Amino acid sequence: TSVMARTLHLLCAGAAQGLVRKLQLDFERMAAAKLESRFGAVGLMRNALLAGNPCDVLVVSDAMNRQLTELGALRSSRCVIGSAPTSIAVRSLSKRRDVTSPEGLAAAIRAADEVYFPDPEQGTAGVHFVSVMRTLGVYDEVAARFRTYPSGALAMPAMAASTAAEVIGCTQASEIIAISGVEILGPLPVPHGLTTTYVAAVPVNARQPELAAEFIAMLCGSASRELRQSCGFQMPDHGR
Repeated sequence: TSVMARTLHLLCAGAAQGLVRKLQLDFERMAAAKLESRFGAVGLMRNALLAGNPCDVLVVSDAMNRQLTELGALRSSRCVIGSAPTSIAVRSLSKRRDVTSPEGLAAAIRAADEVYFPDPEQGTAGVHFVSVMRTLGVYDEVAARFRTYPSGALAMPAMAASTAAEVIGCTQASEIIAISGVEILGPLPVPHGLTTTYVAAVPVNARQPELAAEFIAMLCGSASRELRQSCGFQMPDHGR
């Protein structure tokens, strides 16, 4: 048999895509296995799991993990990767507006020619950003300028490549940091902030549970702590 005979199937929230890509080679080398990853909005990953797609490790928001555990789709133990604040993004070297207040954020959104964010129905940041724009009273005014993508990991490169005069985006901090050409302007202002905790778990029908445990140990263990922080995740408090 070939060295890569074992394959680990990962369904993963877009927020952790940058982190997984950085760990992939080390894991494949260490485990003598191939990592097959599919990334996207948390809702899409849930749908893929429940539709019977191969999955040994599922990385989703803590809220979605609890939902799926209650459904009996996941083994009960879960490991915390870290938390990602939903943040405002701009192209690198572009005009930096003040988004530290709701009024400032509303003005910045109104000033943009294009507004980039992930799936407004299935993506954690997309769903939240839509509700924030409605609360700020700018949604209808700027709806024609929306540029939505299946995940922030796809929305951000598109924003970086945009030729529009002024653009703004919103997604998880970890998805902004992973892409060159865009940068974090700041978190969503109080009281609109959202910080999402992402966790890894093994589905009940995983074909490679031992391999899954190895991957999760690498993803959530102390050795990857600094890497996770550099990828935009805030670490859980030890008391949790």
